Amino acid sequence: MEIEASKAAAAAAAGNGGGSAAVPALSPLSETLWREKAAEFIGDGDVSARLTWKDLTVMVTLSNGETQNVLEGLTGYAEPGTFTALMGPSGSGKSTLLDALSSRLAANAFLSGSILLNGRKAKLSFGTAAYVTQDDNLIGTLTVRETISYSARLRLPDKMAWSDKRALVESTIVAMGLQDCADTVIGNWHLRGISGGEKRRTLRALARDGRTVIASIHQPSSEVFELFDQLFLLSGGKTVYFGQASEAYEFFAQAGFPCPALRNPSDHFLRCINSDFDKVKATLKGSMKLRFEGSDDPLDKITTAEAIRTLIDYYRTSQYSYAATQKVDEISKFKGTVLDAGGSQASFLMQAFTLTKRSFINMSRDFGYYWLRLVIYIVVTVCIGTIYLNVGTSYTSILARGSCASFVFGFVTFMSIGGFPSFVEDMKVFQRERLNGHYGVTAFVISNTLSAMPFLILITFLSGTICYFMVRLHPGFWHYLFFVLCLYASVTVVESLMMAIASIVPNFLMGIIIGYFRLPHDIPKPFWRYPMSYISFHFWALQGQYQNDLKGLIFDNQTPLQPKIPGEYILEKVFQIDVNRSKWIDLIVIFSMIVIYRIIFFIMIKINEDVTPWVRGYLARRRMQQKSGTQNTTIAPDVLTQSPSLRTYISTQTKK
Repeated sequence: MEIEASKAAAAAAAGNGGGSAAVPALSPLSETLWREKAAEFIGDGDVSARLTWKDLTVMVTLSNGETQNVLEGLTGYAEPGTFTALMGPSGSGKSTLLDALSSRLAANAFLSGSILLNGRKAKLSFGTAAYVTQDDNLIGTLTVRETISYSARLRLPDKMAWSDKRALVESTIVAMGLQDCADTVIGNWHLRGISGGEKRRTLRALARDGRTVIASIHQPSSEVFELFDQLFLLSGGKTVYFGQASEAYEFFAQAGFPCPALRNPSDHFLRCINSDFDKVKATLKGSMKLRFEGSDDPLDKITTAEAIRTLIDYYRTSQYSYAATQKVDEISKFKGTVLDAGGSQASFLMQAFTLTKRSFINMSRDFGYYWLRLVIYIVVTVCIGTIYLNVGTSYTSILARGSCASFVFGFVTFMSIGGFPSFVEDMKVFQRERLNGHYGVTAFVISNTLSAMPFLILITFLSGTICYFMVRLHPGFWHYLFFVLCLYASVTVVESLMMAIASIVPNFLMGIIIGYFRLPHDIPKPFWRYPMSYISFHFWALQGQYQNDLKGLIFDNQTPLQPKIPGEYILEKVFQIDVNRSKWIDLIVIFSMIVIYRIIFFIMIKINEDVTPWVRGYLARRRMQQKSGTQNTTIAPDVLTQSPSLRTYISTQTKK
């Protein structure tokens, strides 16, 4: 993976978090937050970051109780004004090292060794570092300027004038080198935006500006490689080389693997430690035997595994390893400023308002979020209207009205899960911003609810109105209002269910089946009638709509000589509905479900943040202890540090 620097810079400017590039030291926005908080204590202060790690080992526990070292005895450093590149084949430990440095390891990962920030044991928390993943997790419909502006509103204090915030946003854009694409949308999977490769120089410019940049890069071009100050080369979680990028060429030559002429140095380094080349080499030898026999490349004479062992052993006893250890000890003695921006300083109301506005703009610009669904809803309801056009009050219209309601509140509401892909993207953005302490869960849930409301009202009222008047359901304003409100509530319930889809989907699907394919008295009692039918919104929506449409109407009988059939009789005898219960009670129940499912969504987020990591960590420790009790191992749990849950990771000053 090569750095997508334009998007990475936008993410860094907005203070994003995730795993391919870490920028310890404060971004312009975070620097303002930090100075706002720290000015009364230490004045202007030094906000540079000097990061060291020594004898860093990360061990993970597997499901069978076995343990595995994914990083082993790493030592290195990163200073202000430098650009450090992490390189190595897939699975070499690049991302794990970034996760370890920023305290974002998985729950089953345990860390030993020391990590110091400015000579102190501190985490690269929100405000200290912008941590950017290969998957940008940005809102693709926003421009670069809007992305940074909303970040400023979410993080800066309310008392700060908007003119000052706007000036800070513009200075951030300039500092990140984003002037040329400031008004270009970020882009996503279906919306073309800024190019990932158009500004590779950006992270280098950040380093030149005094920030400390560490980036994970797979196979850079020679031009990009020249931008690196330091190179950390990994293979199998072990150090192959750490030092000045310009001296790596000489190191490989001294180790017996000189870089051939006209070969990109970074390609050569990776070829020496990537076992995939052995397969390519074996294939080529079969068809180009003579050419390989005449080659002077030492890699043609040994396997990659042997080359890796040679390089690792050579580095361990080399001057480069000694110099790195000496430098780490030297930097560790320097006790610099404690870098901690302390979380967002915006009030809860400002966070909720900003998130609501941002989400509303995103929904309005993303055609696939609601506009496409609006078109589909209109088309489908027109089809329903033509099928049941002017249904009337004949004998056959009795079941026709019932099937029409079932179609509307079953299939039509179910189609609202079409917004699931867009919601997944929103969740990715939330998880990244939440990890960085931009806002709390409550603000997110409220803003998501409020921003979606206008679109859901528009969709349901337009489609509901078309269906109501084409079919000519029970006339009257209150009957019309109930119908569209019931449709709105049903669609909103599905939206709420979608948010908690992981645990709700089995009940949701079964609720659809029993809601309108079986009559209430025909549903088996032990489980499907109690409680399943009562937690299905279809049950309440259909019972309410049946009453709304049939009660008060008089229907023809099978023959003209037979008496007319009142709607109340049909409700009781055909649809098995208690006519003594008000239809508005059914509507209230559906609206209550919206609230309940939103609360469930909130609880699920909190569980995933706090309970799930704790449980996984506990199980991992148990497996490790059980394994160590049956085998002679070198595991020492007392010196291992587990990655914390999100609650302990996020600053306590973050607004809940």
